[in-house]
Amino acid sequence: MKLFIISGRSGSGKSTALNALEDLGYYCIDNLPVDLLKALVQQAEKAPDTQRQNMAVSIDARNLPNNLGDLPVLVEEIREMGVHCEVIYLDAEESILLQRFSATRRRHPLTDGRVSLQEAIQEERRLLRSIANCADLTIDTTHMTLYDLRDTIRTRVAGRSQELAILFLSFGFKHGLPLDADLVFDVRCLPNPHWIPSLRGFTGKEQPVMEYLAAEPDVNKMLDDLRHLLETWLPYYERNNRAYMTVAIGCTGGQHRSVYMVEQLAAHFANSHHHIQTRHRELD
Repeated sequence: MKLFIISGRSGSGKSTALNALEDLGYYCIDNLPVDLLKALVQQAEKAPDTQRQNMAVSIDARNLPNNLGDLPVLVEEIREMGVHCEVIYLDAEESILLQRFSATRRRHPLTDGRVSLQEAIQEERRLLRSIANCADLTIDTTHMTLYDLRDTIRTRVAGRSQELAILFLSFGFKHGLPLDADLVFDVRCLPNPHWIPSLRGFTGKEQPVMEYLAAEPDVNKMLDDLRHLLETWLPYYERNNRAYMTVAIGCTGGQHRSVYMVEQLAAHFANSHHHIQTRHRELD
């Protein structure tokens, strides 16, 4: 049996993630009290194999009594029962969370007459810190649409095999660091196609830019070094029971160099890993 625990700050997309898993046949429960989690799993494990369902539960700051700090220990106890249990934590930049609440006019669960929306969002981060710290996967939904998040849940979470799932992510530093990156590499030192007028309108996925960068010795040296580093250390993460890894490559605008490097790295590691994905944050 698989059990996914979905958590994160309000407005980050927890309901969308839970609905996506429900559409895939998971038995889903929203806002499950932490105290009931282990009992729920024990009851589910008693069912015959033919009736046993994969499950997903949402646990967040609405939890009463507020004992969210107990969750990491409970997760380990559930894993010791032989259940495949993963914690998925969703988050977004504070300004985006504020915008989403303003757009939907929903009430934040921690607001009242004395607590403003911004204060509630900040307090929620504190309350969920223990869950965020034990998460197997953190998903930054700042730049995602509902459809992007659904696709991510379907392919990266529910659709993956048991081996390490690697996401190669390109981004632009001028738009901010991705919140969900595990490893971040800066390729702004490489030759920039943006300064060549004939290449500026293309991306790192298109032939003119690819040919230009492939002919640059510094680009090939950086690419070889990154391949070697990842080939050396990814097995160590995998042996440490790591389920997910996000390798983020950043350049200035996220259009050329980082996109090219991500495509090259993904193609290289697809030969040795079955679950490789790419995402170009500034292009998607």
